[in-house]
Amino acid sequence: MRDQWKFYTTILSCFLFILSCGATNPYFNPEKMHHTSSGFKNPSKDFESHGLGGLIRWTSSRWMNEEDNNPEHFDFKKTENDGSQIKNFKGLWSVTWIGHASSLIQWEGLNILTDPIWSERCSPVSWAGPKRYTQPGIDMDNLPKIDLVVISHNHYDHMDLDTLLELEKRFSPTFIAGLGNKKFLQDAGLTQVIEIDWWDEVLVQGKRVIFTPTQHFSARGIFDRDETLWGSYAFIGSKSKIYFAGDTGYFKGFKEIGEKFGGFDLAILPIGAYNPRWFMEPVHVDPSQSVQAFMDLKANYMMPMHYKTFVLSDEALDQPLKSTLYNFEIKGIDKKRLLALNIGESFFRN
Repeated sequence: MRDQWKFYTTILSCFLFILSCGATNPYFNPEKMHHTSSGFKNPSKDFESHGLGGLIRWTSSRWMNEEDNNPEHFDFKKTENDGSQIKNFKGLWSVTWIGHASSLIQWEGLNILTDPIWSERCSPVSWAGPKRYTQPGIDMDNLPKIDLVVISHNHYDHMDLDTLLELEKRFSPTFIAGLGNKKFLQDAGLTQVIEIDWWDEVLVQGKRVIFTPTQHFSARGIFDRDETLWGSYAFIGSKSKIYFAGDTGYFKGFKEIGEKFGGFDLAILPIGAYNPRWFMEPVHVDPSQSVQAFMDLKANYMMPMHYKTFVLSDEALDQPLKSTLYNFEIKGIDKKRLLALNIGESFFRN
């Protein structure tokens, strides 16, 4: 935990909650409510994130009142996945949890990776920052050929350049990200990059991939707060529909997305990195809100993610899934609809 505190304090200005330095938005469309002249904003009029002062208050509190939340105290199960079932899968859809927000979705003949990160740290530097305490659920050597990589936003735990470059080298997939990310990714060495706005769609082998709203933010450097667009993805096929949330706070957009697409077969939703609530609530759902989002989206199955990989917040490392199960129980939802996968585990739908 102290290593993480040092990370936040040494590169404080490089990450979160820094206002933009007057950049202009080349994509600006005054008819779109989430566009601004300098970047983008969240759809909710009530959205208010905590600034630099809030970040300092939180990190200082963590340093002075450090809880024992050592990953070594928890025995997290991991499923060894040699890729044999994945490579031979011919069914309707499947999902394999790699860890954090990274999943392999096999969907009507397409192999898709979400926010892939195989790196040891989610950080702009290799010597500091949150370090993974569970290894990726499947080795890259055991992946099938990857057709598509979707990136929800540009935070380091969701847009990991080392991983993306390795995927480029191995598979030359198509990469999709929100507005403002294309040049950065191409300059880094990716070749097939598509950037899209909320509600835009891309046809991939005849299947619809739609970029949908979330409540979050973007930042990668010192003065680039909200200059690139964040979002989620709806995969709409001929026989199945899958939703991937990326990172998000709770907002009424979940209902809009669920109604627009008539529900989903699977919703992949975050359940971790939610405490302290006074700080995290605008941009990270807690398990109760995640289960409500699952209901709003009218999904048949929920796969929880964004936990059990990096220490990014203050809740106990084993709490997110416990709370999610509890919320399924109190809301009267059949627990068979919760795909609480181990890292490396797959669920197949034929």
